Amino acid sequence: MLSGLTRRAEAVARRAVELEPMPQPPLRPTRYPVVLLHGFGALANLMQGGVLHAEAMHLRARGVWAYAPHVNPYDTVDVRAVSWADRLERVLDETGADRLNLVGFSTGGLDARALARDERWAGRFASLVTVSTPHRGSALAPFVLDRPERLRAWAIGVMEFVGRAAYESAPPHAEAALAELAPDVVVDRFPPDETVPDAWCASYAGRAGKGTDVPMYPPLVVPNRILHGLAGINDGIVPTDSGWWGERLGTLDADHARQIGLRWTASPAYDSLAFFEAHCDALRERGL
Repeated sequence: MLSGLTRRAEAVARRAVELEPMPQPPLRPTRYPVVLLHGFGALANLMQGGVLHAEAMHLRARGVWAYAPHVNPYDTVDVRAVSWADRLERVLDETGADRLNLVGFSTGGLDARALARDERWAGRFASLVTVSTPHRGSALAPFVLDRPERLRAWAIGVMEFVGRAAYESAPPHAEAALAELAPDVVVDRFPPDETVPDAWCASYAGRAGKGTDVPMYPPLVVPNRILHGLAGINDGIVPTDSGWWGERLGTLDADHARQIGLRWTASPAYDSLAFFEAHCDALRERGL
């Protein structure tokens, strides 16, 4: 008979050294490569590997051809689209695929919509799904641009400084990029009911902070409150109602930063890795 102390010691040892027969996660590849397009702003470049890198690597560990390239986030849609086109061509060349699944986060969704209008990309997108993309703009953009000259110049200067530091070969044009996000400008250029032929078009919107019970990433508290007064419930950057386009897939209880893995604490309330993995499951179920 084993003593109680011995049994407890064995249980502790088992937890420490016991091996699972198949410890690796199952491979669940999608039919087409998945490309994650980041949005406006470069502060997330402080993350190792850059914006959405961890999410792409998480998907790769599950057999998905996943990519998270970068372009200068402080430039206009037209300029970013040219850079994205170069990145997407490289994905097609490397994988031998003839179509792509795009996931556009924030303004990355607008960039993807701009690309889809180019006849060179006709029929090459199997899906275009956006996450907290300002399809109806964000009132924060004109709010910043309407500040007194000294404050506005300071804000634009910070954006361009970060943009130059992160993307030396692609000089930023932050003020022009910000002006493009004004609600009337976005709706005029990207009608909310315009979708992409022969592609699954869908969207997720986000919510957090004021007016919700979802905690807010501290650096986004002030813009969240400003935007709530201008446009209601939002995720700190994009109004929830602005995020809808195509099929509505659901509302994410996460602020704009947490949606791409930036968080103040290790709260399990929202997991960006699990979100993108679940999205790939949905693509797989659709044969994409």
